[in-house]
Amino acid sequence: MLHISTFEDIKAGRVTDVYFQRAMQVMEAKDIDKYVKAEFVAKDLPGEWEWAVLAGIEECARVFEGLDVTIRCMDEGTLFKPYQPVMEIQGMYSSFAVLETAVLGLLCQASGIASRAARFKKLAGERIVASFGARRMHPTIAPMIERAAFLGGCDGVSTIVSAELVGDAPLGTMPHALMLVMGSTVEAARAFHEVMPPEVRRVSLIDTFNDEKFEAINVAEALGDNLYAVRLDTPSSRRGNFYRILEEVRWELDIRGFNHVKLFVSGGIKEEDVEKLNPLVDAYGIGTSISNAPVVDFSMDIVEVDGKPLAKRGKMSGSKSVWRCPQCFQDMMTLYDGKPAHPGCDGDYQELLKLFMEKGVLAQELPDVHDIRSFVLQQVNNVDL
Repeated sequence: MLHISTFEDIKAGRVTDVYFQRAMQVMEAKDIDKYVKAEFVAKDLPGEWEWAVLAGIEECARVFEGLDVTIRCMDEGTLFKPYQPVMEIQGMYSSFAVLETAVLGLLCQASGIASRAARFKKLAGERIVASFGARRMHPTIAPMIERAAFLGGCDGVSTIVSAELVGDAPLGTMPHALMLVMGSTVEAARAFHEVMPPEVRRVSLIDTFNDEKFEAINVAEALGDNLYAVRLDTPSSRRGNFYRILEEVRWELDIRGFNHVKLFVSGGIKEEDVEKLNPLVDAYGIGTSISNAPVVDFSMDIVEVDGKPLAKRGKMSGSKSVWRCPQCFQDMMTLYDGKPAHPGCDGDYQELLKLFMEKGVLAQELPDVHDIRSFVLQQVNNVDL
């Protein structure tokens, strides 16, 4: 038995904190219900992040579809900052109250993963960043994790079902288990080359048995031009100075004419490692750092009741608009539809909160995840880490 909830459980409001259910019971008993506007905002971001990537919107659309609610929302993949509403929902409170817990979960985790992926991709630049973290999380959410990682900027995902979801071939190399079963790194690499179709890149692990330098030389001599890359998944306990190991491998390959062989690293890679390793590394396999990224701590708060601004302490009441100049990337928040003055450059402010759903019907076609990824990478060029 898998300990998971179904979509039907979520849609029915069974995946909710019990106090929402009890609030509904009280309101029904007292015959009270009001038309409200509620916004989703993150007041703080993890660590010292100055921005995050909005993700999880496609799943939220499925949850809200068919309900008597109208939603304004930032496009999935939009970079947002603290205190900016990313979504506003309006309708009778009873129509969506018990969905708050589930919708927050969809937004918080996916946005955290997408944001971490975007940060890695910005640090890595043109180098490949592959999502390798599905094995660290519950398998039922692997597609969500890897879609969010791809959306945020990863160049590919490792699990088969996730690759089908994003519409690409899965990225992967070969496991240590193949080397151990074959009894030799070179024999495993040869067998892999003989069996795999041409479109699968030949990337050989070189840290299963012996020193990485000598295994890299052995595999390169065995596969020649067919070898695309060698992968170092060396555990931190055996690394010593990882940069020097990579430097040595690169030197020994180059001096023998294997300049075409790329260096692929994985195994506990953190953000702070990337800048140090970039001069030598061609591709990164990032696991837990992305799949277990800190969540973006969104909250949903009512800001208007029966057409009147009203919010709890610590929140700004009233419906809002969030504006951004696509040229200088300057942001401004105003009351709803209160467009700000010119940003001071040649550009013009554009509203980020757009009509997304009206009376439970999508107001726009959901974009392809590849288009979202391109949108994310375009924005990331305008910001610093």
